[in-house]
Amino acid sequence: MQRFTGTVSRGIRAPIIRQGDDIAQIVVDSVLAASKGEGFPLRDRDVIAVTEAVVGRVQGNYATTDQIAADVAAKFPGGHIGLIFPILSRNRFAICLRGIARGVKKITLMLSYPSDEVGNHLFDDETLDDADVDPYRDVLDEKKYRELFGYVKHPFTGVDYVEYYKQLINDCGCECEIIFANDCRAILDYCKSVITCDIHTRKRTKKKLILAGSDKVVGLDEILTAPVNGSGYNENYGLLGSNKATEDTVKLFPRDCMPIVLNIQKQILEKTGKHVEVMVYGDGAFKDPVGKIWELADPVVSPAYTPGLEGQPNEVKLKYLADNNFAHLKGEELKEAIADYIRKKDSDLVGKMVSQGTTPRRLTDLIGSLCDLTSGSGDKGTPIILVQGYFDNMTAE
Repeated sequence: MQRFTGTVSRGIRAPIIRQGDDIAQIVVDSVLAASKGEGFPLRDRDVIAVTEAVVGRVQGNYATTDQIAADVAAKFPGGHIGLIFPILSRNRFAICLRGIARGVKKITLMLSYPSDEVGNHLFDDETLDDADVDPYRDVLDEKKYRELFGYVKHPFTGVDYVEYYKQLINDCGCECEIIFANDCRAILDYCKSVITCDIHTRKRTKKKLILAGSDKVVGLDEILTAPVNGSGYNENYGLLGSNKATEDTVKLFPRDCMPIVLNIQKQILEKTGKHVEVMVYGDGAFKDPVGKIWELADPVVSPAYTPGLEGQPNEVKLKYLADNNFAHLKGEELKEAIADYIRKKDSDLVGKMVSQGTTPRRLTDLIGSLCDLTSGSGDKGTPIILVQGYFDNMTAE
């Protein structure tokens, strides 16, 4: 029977998930109920994905600001730290900042400008163009920053993050000094003990600071890597990937996810005979062209996935074949020629002209981004995503 659809992504509704719940069982039951209730069959190589938010919740992987403060105080007994390159986010960083501020006496906060690592802007790029400032070299204090750029509120949140972070630190009884720079080494003129908050560039930043003479460099990925006073933790990412849970608590990025994805895969095989792939996903890896925000504030798109999701797509570009190899054909003859080419394509198309324009990204990043867009971050109530047909091509029936 001829198929008329390719990839389909479905949000699967689930019950409200709480700490201690059996997340694997909930995922399996929800997918099977959706399949039965809405009449679509499961197939081999379907992908079942569950958001990291509910995985972290069932694990009870939470930490309070006091627990964050205790870890920071133990790591920085001197009381004065340089805190560099945080993202501008009430959800992602503000509660972490409150915990850090409670653990020290003074913070020299260094913000990158005109935007943070993931594209949240303090002010427009055009405003920077009009100022006589070199963002690669110039270090600004708060007074100079205000003279040049004024008081700008984020267009999405209505928050002046400079004022917001400063007030938050002061409210914790911590002294705050703010500077603006894009060279991580600038902080060493103010403080030799540094917490670096960048996500994807953190390894390079740490290396540069150490070579430049920092006394101590700790990343967010090194805070709460083990339990502190009964806290949750993440041995690989620490505070990276955390989200606000309450005004005094963060939910950490989930840990030990491989047993969960393998359990889901095993249960589906036992109940349906189908071999599906399974992954835990967080932020998608895409950029908003209007807001300029790069969505990926998590350290990785997927902290765990079944082995069948390893690797990259190996696809040919249909329009290239139609315009070049088979430009003399049309209709069914063209369709069959392309289908035959796909059946016989090389197992590794890297560097081949016929694959130009395809997306050379990891499967988990691509599928995780699709899942994040499907589930959204609001009230859809679909923390589970079923992706079907992703590994098919036009030859699949």
